[in-house]
Amino acid sequence: MRPRWRAQAPVLTVVALGGAVGAGARYGAALWWPTRAGGFPWTTFCVNLVGCAVIGAFMVLVTEVRTAHRLVRPFFATGVLGGFTTFSTYAVDARHLLAADQARTALAYLAATPLAALTAVWAAAWATRRALKGTRTGTGDTGPRDGEPS
Repeated sequence: MRPRWRAQAPVLTVVALGGAVGAGARYGAALWWPTRAGGFPWTTFCVNLVGCAVIGAFMVLVTEVRTAHRLVRPFFATGVLGGFTTFSTYAVDARHLLAADQARTALAYLAATPLAALTAVWAAAWATRRALKGTRTGTGDTGPRDGEPS
């Protein structure tokens, strides 16, 4: 029997690789769209919303549509999207806004980010399910799936 750490090595490896990809993409977004000092941190806000929307769609696909290889979820969901979304930067951005005497903006950001992120996950999961229902019937019909009560 393999030691527990050896069994987890592939998972750790794909999470680390995915995290590097996601963090690189987030860093690229920050370079492409820098936030003005004291201004609303739109880049971090949008990165978090996009990442949350992608996780909503992805989880529907890998849990309800097709069984994925055991390393796909750790690589993409935990690694790539975990590295891409940045709730630690969200906290630092809020702290910087408070330090710059932008308390209203900081509070708006602190409240808007989790609300928008949860909404993005829910909306993307809902839209993915709805789109998949249309592809299953070929008509765009939103009736119940096989085995679901009508």
